[in-house]
Amino acid sequence: MDVLRRFFRFEDRGTSFKNEILGGLLTFFATLYILPVESAMLGSVGLNASGVFFATALSTFAVSLLMGLFANYPLILSSGMGLNAFFAYTVVQNSGLQPAEGMILIVVAGLLYLILTLTPVRRLLVNAIPSGLRSAITVGLGGFVLFVGLVNAGLVKDDPSTLITLGDFSSPGVLLASFGILLAFGLSAFKRFPLLQKFALPLSLLATAIVGVAASSIILAAGGESQGLPLAPWDDPGASWGVSGFGDVFLFGVFEGGLDWGKALGTVFGRPDSYVALFSIVFLSLFNATACLFATAKAAGLDLEGKDRCSYRRAMLVDGIASPLGGLFGTSSLTGFAESTVGISFGARTGLSTIVAGFLFLLSGFLFPLFSVFSYSSVNAVALVYVGVFIMAGSIKEVAKEDGSALMASLLTVMSMVLTYSLASGMAIGVIAYVVMQLFEGKAKAIGWPLYLLAALFVLSFALEAAF
Repeated sequence: MDVLRRFFRFEDRGTSFKNEILGGLLTFFATLYILPVESAMLGSVGLNASGVFFATALSTFAVSLLMGLFANYPLILSSGMGLNAFFAYTVVQNSGLQPAEGMILIVVAGLLYLILTLTPVRRLLVNAIPSGLRSAITVGLGGFVLFVGLVNAGLVKDDPSTLITLGDFSSPGVLLASFGILLAFGLSAFKRFPLLQKFALPLSLLATAIVGVAASSIILAAGGESQGLPLAPWDDPGASWGVSGFGDVFLFGVFEGGLDWGKALGTVFGRPDSYVALFSIVFLSLFNATACLFATAKAAGLDLEGKDRCSYRRAMLVDGIASPLGGLFGTSSLTGFAESTVGISFGARTGLSTIVAGFLFLLSGFLFPLFSVFSYSSVNAVALVYVGVFIMAGSIKEVAKEDGSALMASLLTVMSMVLTYSLASGMAIGVIAYVVMQLFEGKAKAIGWPLYLLAALFVLSFALEAAF
């Protein structure tokens, strides 16, 4: 015990062994939803869902262990919400890349991100984007996740006259998703019981799954069809214990049928939109990681300019290393989770809490059938909608503070991300619009050269995409 106290600096951080264990346990429960949501989302575009489930659990354990031991930082890393939606619906579904080709793109983007982290360029790029536009990109990310959740739940659907319209509430799946979403937002506002507020999402997901399984079991017993409701693990033929399908996703699935590297690399980097996707992944990772690192430091009372400065720099390095590992393991980009502040609020201050949460993720990786009920859209849409709104709410105030061209470009960014169903396109449109408006306002010198370069690259990518 004394060794742990000295290694993790319990006295300096004002914590205890008990607080760290409890904080790690609560952080795990607050972030556990990513396992079924990630497997369902990537499974919907052709990846092996159970393989993605274990890959996410294993990679979360690996990088969280590194974050805890090397950086002593109370921040858990896993497959990022928003980044996973970008990979599934923009990189693979909209761009037409095969899942393995998309994973190659994830790894290359992660390596670029790591290079930026190892140099002063990371800070230079973050500072080059105006704060309002950075906030708008985060709001747009949340709006995109929210929209994906509403579509997957059936709460909105295609309409030939109005493009989209309200979903069919006679569908059991839509009713179940509505119940879960309302419960999540209701619990989040339950101020009399702060613990229920903090665990609004996991509790709502659990309640939605239980209600859905009970309803589907009754319907199936009566000879009907589940109609979008989750099946119990014993009724789901696709649920299996232990490690299943990991070989299909690990290292691009090269051990299961092989991969034509020449063809895959040619396909990925022969497409102009791949370069837009690369920039988008890097910048989304930059903004998310920076926000999470500062948020957890503030919540834990860490002194980033003094005694905890080394821990912060090491945490940045671990974040950079983690980014490309997601694609290698067989899941989307790994990044910090703001939900780590749940454990911090119960006393966690060191990397021991991160290690505890990481080990619990590893154990969960072998229990896919227990989580299979959360892989249905009627259940995991609760997480998408709730997290989407949560992401938006965290930055929308910063957007509202802007005026003039910054506000207009920010609003254009948010709406473009959602309506084009592409985070990359929305970000590109917003950056280009901001630069053009600043030039017309006579503020050319106020724009740093990195932003000019970024806008030029986005224009070039659009031109190449139109030409080819």
